[in-house]
Order: sequence, then structure tokens, then C-alpha cells
Amino acid sequence: MKKLFTLTICFLLLQIVYANASSKSKFQWPNIAQDTILRKAVVQPVGPAPLRGIYERRLDSISKDIPLEYNEYVQSYIDLYMQNRDEMGQVIGLSKYYFPIYEKAFRDAGIPEEIKFLSIVESKLDPNAVSRVGATGPWQFMFTTAKLYGLNMDSYVDERRDPIQATYAAAAYLKDAYQEFGDWLLAIASYNCGKSNVERAVEKAGANDFWSARQYLPSETRGYVPAFIAMNYVMHYFNKHNIVPQACNFSLKTDTVMVKKYVALSSISQALKVNISELAILNPAYRRLIVNGSPALPRRLILPQVPKENYAVLYNVLNGGDAVAPEPKVTYASYADNKPEGKMPSRHRVRKGETLTSIADKYGVEVQDLKVWNHLKSNRAPVGVSIKVNNGDDTSTSAAVSTHAKKVL
Repeated sequence: MKKLFTLTICFLLLQIVYANASSKSKFQWPNIAQDTILRKAVVQPVGPAPLRGIYERRLDSISKDIPLEYNEYVQSYIDLYMQNRDEMGQVIGLSKYYFPIYEKAFRDAGIPEEIKFLSIVESKLDPNAVSRVGATGPWQFMFTTAKLYGLNMDSYVDERRDPIQATYAAAAYLKDAYQEFGDWLLAIASYNCGKSNVERAVEKAGANDFWSARQYLPSETRGYVPAFIAMNYVMHYFNKHNIVPQACNFSLKTDTVMVKKYVALSSISQALKVNISELAILNPAYRRLIVNGSPALPRRLILPQVPKENYAVLYNVLNGGDAVAPEPKVTYASYADNKPEGKMPSRHRVRKGETLTSIADKYGVEVQDLKVWNHLKSNRAPVGVSIKVNNGDDTSTSAAVSTHAKKVL
């Protein structure tokens, strides 16, 4: 019996070893703000002194307004990103489009240009990225903080996905944080865990710099700043590590027009003979693929550059009979099936079997909206409780919620 028990234990240990080996072969480059793997990563020694010297000199040569210190934590993230050369190649290709947008916003805000690399750590430059807790867009804004920094979210548009609008909001947040802490790395840390967490860490450390306060920060944030520094290195020296930039699957040369009507992207696609998927990539904020412009509030439309002879066709689409009704009756299929004609109700009593997802679909809002309006901390719908299903005039936005504070809860 004892021998059988010993053999069983050995077999289980072999299975564990095999499983670990298999998982390593399927490794994917994780998003630092979303993946718990990085929180538990074991920092490896940085290697021989000559190699350490090369990395350190390279980082020092690209340091500008933000000090890019080299250490074992930074090296561990350089290694992590280098394991996925194909994905890094895709990101480098996307940066050709997104980085000029970021650089202009940062110049206008007066913050260091190198912070643009933070968006790769956040979302890999994906405007449609959504974290497990609802942080959205290339800069991964939570709903409440997006509102605080002037971004609009409704059934037509989610400006967290707009690379231009979201970048100006991120720049404003980071500038505010820098003015509070006087240190760019602490400002960047607050973008991940919230200003209050950084304040407590600085107070415990008795020093106003990231590396002193690091041990007192949430576990995810301890890796967040080293990941940012590592991304600076990778984006400057990818050619030294056999990373090949890949071409974007959309046009890098674009035109911008302001739209004063409700116009479907499908109409523009047909008129200009442009793939609608490309229009959707260039205009990710429009949730229904409808540009909801008006004379009072024109909306930006990004188009691939088209021949001048197509301008007349485009003018007709934007100003003629191809405009869509500003308030379509059908918003969501489930909503159309269940809602009678009339005014949108402001509250809904949760019935057994309903979920926040089904309720959000019914009323044409987001789950995250319902959670914020009703102060819900989970995705469960409280049966029997009357919850708000629209923002209304009595809904206030709490200034106490930081950009990414909910990510680490």
C-alpha cells in the first residue's frame, strides 16, 4: 500500500511538470494591466556584467525627461516582451499610425513624449481593448474617470476608444498626477493603481520617488513601471533583437472631415468603395458604426485618403439623402423586442434569472454603466432590487475613483 501511494505521488508530480512545460510552450505576451501572470513572475538574474552594461547604456542613451533606470525588474520585462517577436512586430507597425497622434497630444499638454509607450503596456495599441473589469480603449480608462476627464460614453459613442480623445484625457490625468507627486514614474504608477495608493506608498517610504515607494505599492504596480521602462528599450532597439516591423492592415495616410448629421459608415463605405472594416478601425469610437454628428456638435470622421474625384460623392453622402435618422427606434434586438413605445424608464426591478448583461442589452446601455450608477461591485444582478437604467439628473460622478484603481481590487 505504501509503495502504491509513493508511485501515485510520483505520477502526479510528473503530470505537474509536464503541464508546466506545456504551458510555457503556449506562452502569450500578456497585458500588464490585465494578466495576473506578471504579478507572480520570478525576477531572474540579469546576466553577465558586459550584457548588463549594454542594456544600461542603451537605456541611458534614450532617457529624456523620464529617468529609465536599468535593473533586474526591467530586464525581466525586456525578456518577457522579447519572447513574442511577432506581436512586437505588429505593435511597431501600428505605432506608425498611433504615435503621431500621441505625440501631438503630449506636446499640447506639455508632458514627456516617451509616455506614449505606456499605451503599448496598457492595450498593445488596440482601441477596442477591454479589460476584465471594463477598462476600455488604447489608454484603458474606467468609466468614471473617463467622465471626469471629459470623455463621453453613450449608446452611440465611446470616446475611450477614440485614439485622439482618449490620449488627450490620458495626458491630462498624467499631468495632474505629476503636479501632485513631482515625479513622472510615480505619476505613471498612479495611472495603474490610483493616486491614493501612490500617496500612501510615498508616505510609508518617506521618499518621493518610485523605486523607494515601490515595495509599498500594489503588486501589479510594482511591475507596471519596470514594464514601461522595458517597453521604451524594446521600441528603440527592436532591430537588435531580430524583431521585424509588420505593416498595418489599414491606411496610414488619412483625411479628417467633420460630420454634422447622423451618417452610417456603411453608406460611406459603399460610396467611396472602402472596406467598412477599415472605416471601423479608423473610427473605433462609433459603437453602432454610425457617426452621430449634429450642427451643434459635429463629429470627427477619419477616412483613408481618397482621390480628389471622389470628393463630390463624399459630399453627397455627408450632406445628402444618405444620412440616417438621428434616433433609430431599434437600438438592440432584445431592447426592441421587450420595450413598448414611449419614454425610456429610469429604473428596472430585477427579476429572477436576469443578469446585468441582459438588463444592459434591454435598455441599450453597458454593464459598466449599470455598475457605476448603482454602486455595484460585482456583475451579479440583485434580484428584487430596483436599479437605475439611465444616468438621469440625480446621478453624480465620484471624484474619488482613480483611473485604474479598480483594476487591482
